[in-house]
Amino acid sequence: MSNLAKLEFVALDITGKNYLSWVLHAEIHLDAKGLGETIKEPNKATSQDKAKAMIFFRHHLHEGLKNEYLTVKDPQILWSNLKERYDHQKTVILPKARYDWLNLRLQDFKSISEYNSAMFKITSQLKLCGENITDVEMLEKTYSTFHANNVVLQTQYREKGFTKYSELISCLLVAEQNNELSMKNHELRPVGSTSFPKANVTTHHGKETINIDHSSSSGRGRGRGRGRGHGYGRGRGGHWSRVCRIPKHLVELYQESLKKGKKVEANLVLEGSNDGFDFGDTTHLEVADFLISPKENNIDFGNTTHLEVADLFTAPEGNN
Repeated sequence: MSNLAKLEFVALDITGKNYLSWVLHAEIHLDAKGLGETIKEPNKATSQDKAKAMIFFRHHLHEGLKNEYLTVKDPQILWSNLKERYDHQKTVILPKARYDWLNLRLQDFKSISEYNSAMFKITSQLKLCGENITDVEMLEKTYSTFHANNVVLQTQYREKGFTKYSELISCLLVAEQNNELSMKNHELRPVGSTSFPKANVTTHHGKETINIDHSSSSGRGRGRGRGRGHGYGRGRGGHWSRVCRIPKHLVELYQESLKKGKKVEANLVLEGSNDGFDFGDTTHLEVADFLISPKENNIDFGNTTHLEVADLFTAPEGNN
């Protein structure tokens, strides 16, 4: 593996399957090293240059080929022998390359990049075999193989008057990238899928409250936070004990009755009132004392209001 890492290009395989590309790489590197004359006939290369060229060749040959041409010391002779042995590869590669060119179609590829890669692979093989493909042929091949659904798009690109294949392919690549970006944006938030806030702040009697999104509050009871009474914030059937001004012992008695389910008498006693009311004589009251028959006083109770014991208690301060 360490030897392969030092190679400047892939070594010539003993089967000759990469001979055409190997020849091209070898010519370029020899010229870059100033050894291009060593493979020409006749040549005036020095013996030192010939030795350098042979070292280069042997470094880029399959092990089997090294053994077969072990006694050859002239790079021009080695070059000729390899050409006679593998030059027939053109007769094998050329028909395949022609077939691939004939069947090359833009609509058969998922992306412009894949099509472009296939285009250059085929044209390179044809050039190695001596057949040159022009830009006009490459442009026409691309235009004529657009998908049938893109006939209008094909016409628009033709009208742009591209003279080089590279110009057309650059335009197609940009259009493809923009289309992919648009699709990603659409998938992130399709049309009509704008998100709504889950909580809205409103005011109720001058107090700020929050309306919760009930879609995420399944399983909770109705009327959350509000009771059946008139007081805002009272629990269902509960007692407004934190702000109620009824004496504490009556509140506790009432709450205890709710737990045991018993009917309890409630007596209201106010002491030391300064509101002009005389509460010296404590009056015994029951719930029935607060109920009025509908027949009395000709009062219409068509719309009755549910009252609880706690609703009948009024603090002294409330009588101002």
